[in-house]
Amino acid sequence: MHARISTLIFLLALILVFMFGPAPARATQITVNTFEGIDASEIPGAGLGVDPNGAVGTKQYMEWVNPVYQAFDKSGNPVTPVTAGDTPWRQNNMPDCYGAGGNVQLNFDHLASRWVIGRRQGAGTYFYCIAVSNTDDVAASGFKWYTYELPMNSVLGQNAHGHTFYPDYPKIGTWQDGYYVALDMLDPDASFAIVGVVACAFDRTTMLTGGTMRPPQCFRDLSSPEQVILSHSLEPADIDGTTAPIPGLPEFFASLENPATGQNSANVVNKWTFKVNWTNPSQSSFTGPVTYKVLPYTQGCFTPTNPINTICVPEPSSAQTKNYIDSVGDRLMQRLSFRRFTGSSPYESWLIATTVQVGSGIETQTGIRFWEFRDNGQGKTGTISFPDGNYRFMPSAAQDKAANMAVGYSISGVNLHPSIAVSYLNLRTAGGPTEQLLWSGLADEENSYHWGVYTSMTIDPTDDCTFWYVNEYYDTTQVSSPTWQTRISNFKLPSCQ
Repeated sequence: MHARISTLIFLLALILVFMFGPAPARATQITVNTFEGIDASEIPGAGLGVDPNGAVGTKQYMEWVNPVYQAFDKSGNPVTPVTAGDTPWRQNNMPDCYGAGGNVQLNFDHLASRWVIGRRQGAGTYFYCIAVSNTDDVAASGFKWYTYELPMNSVLGQNAHGHTFYPDYPKIGTWQDGYYVALDMLDPDASFAIVGVVACAFDRTTMLTGGTMRPPQCFRDLSSPEQVILSHSLEPADIDGTTAPIPGLPEFFASLENPATGQNSANVVNKWTFKVNWTNPSQSSFTGPVTYKVLPYTQGCFTPTNPINTICVPEPSSAQTKNYIDSVGDRLMQRLSFRRFTGSSPYESWLIATTVQVGSGIETQTGIRFWEFRDNGQGKTGTISFPDGNYRFMPSAAQDKAANMAVGYSISGVNLHPSIAVSYLNLRTAGGPTEQLLWSGLADEENSYHWGVYTSMTIDPTDDCTFWYVNEYYDTTQVSSPTWQTRISNFKLPSCQ
């Protein structure tokens, strides 16, 4: 009963919208610790796609960029070398998962203190591959990975030409009863247009022990064009903190309304519910969308005649090169972070962010819209934008145990090389966000519009206060071979002790 009530109130919170202005000049700046992550120079044959993401664990920080990962201690010293992304599966002789798969997410399971890697692999014949560590310590002598795979072709299905739909943009989230994955389905015979989504639940309980997992449970949503618009690029909830959700609370997914051609704004956010029953899989269900009206927003860089084109972020060199960056404003950005607060006034909170247009006219200045949803109906929503003309995009948000939100993002403009910034505020109090630059870029990406497709903000499980954020930047202008770099930053807000 509680789960049903929680689900209803959770979404009613979407109507509570508060628009914030610039941060007060007196706002206290945070102390930021930062170190260099993986750079293109460390990867033979590095590509243009970066997709920087990662997570902080109890002892280390682990980062992923296509197609490698590396672990660092919390002072920024490498604990492992830069490692090929398929290493866990090669160590376990699982050839279906060999290769440089993309759109990878690297998470830390807070409830079990384990590392988790989820990745798509294959060409024509597809697999979703998951690796779960046997310990939280990457440097331990007995550290190893338990690895698993799910053949995807039968799950994805085929188009009218008999060609398997392409699995794209996979996301993975940790819940108490499973690891939950969402993938977009693209039609290879229709310019890889999105035609639906797949959501799967994996047997987390058995995977944590290295045992034989029960068959994953998957649902496919391949409906009308309108339904596809609502289910575009689902984000599964992922737990922050060490307090589990209330027993029986199902996993939630969220998605934006991806506008149809001709629309110039949207006013819907969608929620999906995955109820898994491992004992009796026929009783499992994936339902949605439940659509809720919010204040209208225009997705970042949206063009009415081509809604999937979200390229408009300028760099100082853009006036000469005509090269602009993709804001990826057509979808929610990872993560949909979940936190359960206990005590005298308990509540559950979900937090997500996206890129929206804040300027007037098509393809103008972008900012960050965030939504916090609570089961008590008191969530907070706002837009992060400042009157400097700069474009903010590619956000990732999380909150600490004191309900402080931090959202990291890229920032760029006609007079600002792409850089890394953060804004923060308390979700229980009034007031606007404070912005701080985490790292200043010195150069531009002049030969591509690709700027990854997500970043990662995560919370340190040891104090439940320290935020860790990874993103990309340039010190050397990229005009041919990749020169991208990544930066890992951490900081704590004074109100969290």
